[in-house]
Amino acid sequence: MNSLTGKTVLISGGGSGVGLGCAQAFAQNGCQVVICGRNQKKLEQAATGQMLIHACDISDREQVSSLFEKFGVPDILVNSAGINVVKRKVSELSHEDFDRIMAINCTGFFNLVHEALPTMRERKDGLIFSISSIAGKRAYPLAGMGYSASKFGVSAIASAINAEEADSGVRVTSIFPGEINTPILDERPVKVPDEKKARMVHPEDIASLVVSIAQLPKHVVVPELVITPTYQEFI
Repeated sequence: MNSLTGKTVLISGGGSGVGLGCAQAFAQNGCQVVICGRNQKKLEQAATGQMLIHACDISDREQVSSLFEKFGVPDILVNSAGINVVKRKVSELSHEDFDRIMAINCTGFFNLVHEALPTMRERKDGLIFSISSIAGKRAYPLAGMGYSASKFGVSAIASAINAEEADSGVRVTSIFPGEINTPILDERPVKVPDEKKARMVHPEDIASLVVSIAQLPKHVVVPELVITPTYQEFI
């Protein structure tokens, strides 16, 4: 396994959940970590040690450009930003909520990689992680149409980058988790009991996978990885 000491890592959605779990894991492995998100206060509360923070709405291209101007293009980019809404059924989903889900979950990822790719190509090296969902593989009613559509879009972006950048040293790994115990559960139409949360995938589970993949040599890529709690079927 390659050492990660001294690597730079930028994590969107780094103020909580999987993003924060990844930030902590990379920091423990000697990386310089920048976490970004829309909520400055949440970032300040989440940051530990030498982590740097920057408030950024990744759906806003000017804000994304400012983020990269300030910190530069990292060695490793982790996109963990994502939202869902309570009224997610096809019969209930509003135009406004659909647009907001797509803007953050899908267009936001495009904005990040669009800024990062030119420099990564020049370096002949760059690793990108997309924290997606099994809803990006199957359109589960529990996830909702808008969320699933956004995650299918992110999967397409990641696959296209791997296909087009195979000779440039840029690699993308899409992580497709099942149910995860993160704050996005608060947007579920029905409250999730604590005993079920305990059985779900946890942020540190995803973080350990991401770090392990990042330690692989750059001549290999892990295009996709599915992880689910034992109780959840994936068919």
